[in-house]
Amino acid sequence: MTNPVTASPSRAIFLLSLAGFASQAMVRVSDSLLPQIAADLAVTVGAASIVVTAYGLAHGTVQLFGGEIGDRLGKYYAVAMLSAIAAVATMLCGIATSLGSLVFYRLLCGLAAGCVIPLAMAFIGDVVPYDQRQPVLGRYLTGQISGLLFGQVAGGVLGDLFGWRNVFFILGGIFALAAAALVAELVFNPATRASSARAHRKGGLIAEYRIVLSSRWARFLTISVFFEAALLYAVLSFIGADLHLRFDLSFTMVGVVVGFFAAGGLIYTFSVKRLVNRLGQIGLVMTGGSLVSAGFLILSFQPVWWFAPLATTLIGLGFYMVHNTLQTNATQMAPQARATALAIFSSALYMGITAGVALAALIVDRYGAVPIFLISAVGFPLLCVIFARGLARRRQAAAQTD
Repeated sequence: MTNPVTASPSRAIFLLSLAGFASQAMVRVSDSLLPQIAADLAVTVGAASIVVTAYGLAHGTVQLFGGEIGDRLGKYYAVAMLSAIAAVATMLCGIATSLGSLVFYRLLCGLAAGCVIPLAMAFIGDVVPYDQRQPVLGRYLTGQISGLLFGQVAGGVLGDLFGWRNVFFILGGIFALAAAALVAELVFNPATRASSARAHRKGGLIAEYRIVLSSRWARFLTISVFFEAALLYAVLSFIGADLHLRFDLSFTMVGVVVGFFAAGGLIYTFSVKRLVNRLGQIGLVMTGGSLVSAGFLILSFQPVWWFAPLATTLIGLGFYMVHNTLQTNATQMAPQARATALAIFSSALYMGITAGVALAALIVDRYGAVPIFLISAVGFPLLCVIFARGLARRRQAAAQTD
């Protein structure tokens, strides 16, 4: 008899990627909009970057409760409902009349959309065997990366054409479309309803946190993704502003250039199976770290702006080689509490963004963006070396156990 959870996962996962598209577009759209928001609301770029920090704080904090949300409502149902709430919250950003109100609405949106991606990943972890999971997660990343690309490019291009406020109205509409599609899938596909896990849980949320945090490997992965976000994701927020201030690039071109980060990510998703087979997880991590370092060095010393598309492409490709490997390991770091484990993992990611942006803003307002590019050029590959050694030790321990 066919298990209903595995009967038809492909379409369900595709629609989850649509929700991931909307969520990731909202995360990064403000990167290219920062100069416009700063000018319109009469603040500095560093001060305006609090809209990135606020979203990251809310997005990361709410994920600490993602496992409970997913287990109470069912993972798929939770993603659908949260996407609908995020649609409203995102549109509210478009009516903000001050930096304070914009920050408040971004907080609301972050609280609504924060659990979309970790719950989707937990659903994939439930329905896809581990030995097939990294390519599937890589393909799922296509939705997130496309949303990242849309958000960054839309921030520049649509912001130039229609103003930054209308960009949020457009993104709110995308969230609404994703929510409607997910609800329809819930009605017609029993696979989406079969993994509501409340009945399978023992001991509640506190017990699940204890399971995850008592694992040395889970703690290692969580700390790794925190520093990954602080050293790379946070720094991305200032690439657009640097290009505009250093080279007087238009907002449209800023959006296009920053969007090459997502193009690098898409290169990874289209070649993920080949890269995994050829390099293995350790090779992916080491190669990815080298590419990211090269990209940030180019951004630091480029004499003209047209070096930037190559740099951001390298950074995007390298980042997703590393991040997809982290994600894949995170889906298995506590299988008996998968939703909670991924909620903690994703929360650490956004806490890293929040901490990184806050610290980077202090440097950028005083010295410009080049110093933080150089910090990432050195720090990110060092992190990759540490992560790769952890993977090697994990593999040796597993071999000895077998």
